[in-house]
Amino acid sequence: MTQPPSRVALVTGATSGIGLAAARLLATQGHRVFLGARTESDVIATVKSLRNDGLETEGQALDVRDGTSVRSFVRAAVGTYGRIDVLVNNAGRSGGGVTADIGDALWDDVIDTNLNSVFRMTREVLTTGGMRDRDRGRIINVASTAGKQGVVLGAPYSASKHGVVGFTKALGNELAPTGITVNAVCPGYVETPMAQRVRQGYAAAYDTTEEAILEKFQAKIPLGRYSTPEEVAGLIGYLASDTAASITSQALNVCGGLGNF
Repeated sequence: MTQPPSRVALVTGATSGIGLAAARLLATQGHRVFLGARTESDVIATVKSLRNDGLETEGQALDVRDGTSVRSFVRAAVGTYGRIDVLVNNAGRSGGGVTADIGDALWDDVIDTNLNSVFRMTREVLTTGGMRDRDRGRIINVASTAGKQGVVLGAPYSASKHGVVGFTKALGNELAPTGITVNAVCPGYVETPMAQRVRQGYAAAYDTTEEAILEKFQAKIPLGRYSTPEEVAGLIGYLASDTAASITSQALNVCGGLGNF
């Protein structure tokens, strides 16, 4: 699945967890990777780390909730590498609680970070990034198994990820005649910094320990364990490859059997 060195991948939320694993894998496969995340120092450190491993990367601070930041990010990528072949919309946040007690600010930020950003980034890559003018492209959206089923105390998150799945299927069908594929990767429980924050939230909500929450979650997974960021990145890497050219408008699980549709 090694790609020609001319191909360029954009990865958002790329300084930790799934985003970092995806950026590393795509670069290892031969992509030149332009990565973004909200904190500039994290972007600088991640680029340096990947370069130290001999990987071709560059990056810029990015707030996916802000249209001006998104536009600047895509323009910088094109200015650096000349084109965009792969977009990985990975940036996201958790968020939930008792629905009747959720304020507008939390709801709006979860939807803006997880769903509206996917539209903004995709539109900018198709236009400013020039992807729609070519006969090959890959748009890969990181959704969740929570985008296919409801999650207790997770209404904002689940709603946002259902939106990502719907957007993926609609755009995939729209772009299918062009050779650009659009797919969603749907992780279940993945051991990342965000997963730790989620367990903390549930522990507080249920007045129990994080260890008890971890045991409860693991018991729901047929494989009996969380997935790793690298396992999720593996599917992202495949979907970015030429071999995956006939896969589009799909929402594919990486979840240890947690979701079965």
